[in-house]
Amino acid sequence: MERKDFETWLDNISVTFLSLTDLQKNETLDHLISLSGAVQLRHLSNNLETLLKRDFLRLLPLELSFYLLKWLDPQTLLTCCLVSKQWNKVISACTEVWQTACKNLGWQIDDSVQDALHWKKVYLKAILRMKQLEDHEAFETSSLIGHSARVYALYYKDGLLCTGSDDLSAKLWDVSTGQCVYGIQTHTCAAVKFDEQKLVTGSFDNTVACWEWSSGARTQHFRGHTGAVFSVDYNDELDILVSGSADFTVKVWALSAGTCLNTLTGHTEWVTKVVLQKCKVKSLLHSPGDYILLSADKYEIKIWPIGREINCKCLKTLSVSEDRSICLQPRLHFDGKYIVCSSALGLYQWDFASYDILRVIKTPEIANLALLGFGDIFALLFDNRYLYIMDLRTESLISRWPLPEYRKSKRGSSFLAGEVSWLNGLDGHNDTGLVFATSMPDHSIHLVLWKEHG
Repeated sequence: MERKDFETWLDNISVTFLSLTDLQKNETLDHLISLSGAVQLRHLSNNLETLLKRDFLRLLPLELSFYLLKWLDPQTLLTCCLVSKQWNKVISACTEVWQTACKNLGWQIDDSVQDALHWKKVYLKAILRMKQLEDHEAFETSSLIGHSARVYALYYKDGLLCTGSDDLSAKLWDVSTGQCVYGIQTHTCAAVKFDEQKLVTGSFDNTVACWEWSSGARTQHFRGHTGAVFSVDYNDELDILVSGSADFTVKVWALSAGTCLNTLTGHTEWVTKVVLQKCKVKSLLHSPGDYILLSADKYEIKIWPIGREINCKCLKTLSVSEDRSICLQPRLHFDGKYIVCSSALGLYQWDFASYDILRVIKTPEIANLALLGFGDIFALLFDNRYLYIMDLRTESLISRWPLPEYRKSKRGSSFLAGEVSWLNGLDGHNDTGLVFATSMPDHSIHLVLWKEHG
C-alpha cells in the first residue's frame, strides 16, 4: 500500500475507532494483538511502558506531594532524590519532612528556620554524626600535663577547665589549645569553681578560699568547718557561697564578707555535693525564680530554700531506699525542673514540682553505672571502663568510648562532663569541644573531645 493510501486508510480507521464504545475498543485491540507478530508485540510493549508512566511529583500540587512524602522514611527519600532533578528539587523543598527526620535522630530544631535545603543538610550531617556514635568513632582523646601531684578537683565552664591539685596549685586551661591560662598557688583543693575574675576552692584543710586570677591573691578565707570541704557553689547576685563538708554539715556564707550566715544540719554522712540553682517550676513549697540549695550525701538528697534570708529549714529529703541499703553515686543533676542521681539500681529522676519519682532507668547489664550529665534527649554515663551515651527516649545505650585507668574518687570531684548543651539535642554545632575529663595516676588530665565532622 502506498504511503498516501495508508495515511488515508489510517485516518478512516482512527475516526471509526474513536466512535466505538470502550468495550468495542477493547475487543478491537484484543483482535489486533492476536494478529500481531513478535516485532509488533515488542513495539507495543516498549511504547506501553512509556505511556503508562506518570510523574506524580510533577503532576500533583506541591502540598499534596509534601503530604505523600511525609509517609516515606528519610533513607527512601534520599534514594528518591536520585530519580530526577525535579524529584530532588521537590523532596529537598519539603521542610517538615527533614525537620521531622532530624527530630527523630534527637536533633534540636529551630522552627524559625524555614529553609528546607538547610534542614536536608542538617539531616545529612546528623546521619554522619549518629553513625560515628554507633560505630564508637565520634570522639578523640588528649591530655593536659602540668601538675606535679595528684589532681583532686575539676570544674569546667565555657571552654575552660580548672584543676586543683595536691601540689598546692590550681590551674586554668584552655581546652581547645591545651595551654595553661592561669596558674596560682593555693591550698590542697578538694573542690573548685570559677568565673572570669575569681576562683573558689574547698580544701582538705577544712576551709574555703576565694582567689583572684589576675594576681593570685587570696581575697577571702572561710573558716568554720571541722572536716574537709568536698563541694562548693556560689551566686554573686545573692552574695552567697555554700559548702558541703566531711563534718556532715552545709554552711551558707556571705561571699563578699566571708562570714558564716548559717549551718545546715541533718546529714549523717559526708556531704559530697552542693548545688545552688534557681527553681523553674511551681509547687506548694517553692515558686519559679526561688533559689534552691541541694545537698547530697551517700544516701540522701536534701532540699533547702535559700535566698537573702539567713535561716532556712529542709523542705524535703529524697532517698532511693528507706533502710539505706542502696547508696547514691557522688554525682547530682539539678536544672530547676528535675533532680537526677544514679545508684547501683540505675538512674532516678524526680519531678521537682511534686518530689515524685518520675522514672527509674535500670541498666542491669552494667554494674555501677554513674551519672555525668542528663538532658532532654541524651544522658552521659560512665563506669570503670567506658564512657556511655544513652538515648533517654528509648533508655538504650547508643554509644561507648573506652576510658583509661583513671583515678577513682568516692567524692566524684576528679571527673566531670564538659559541654552539656548537646544532651538536650544535637544541632550540628554543639557537638564540639570537651565531652569528659578525669585525673590520671600520673597527675595528668585525660580529655575526651568531640571529633570534627568528616
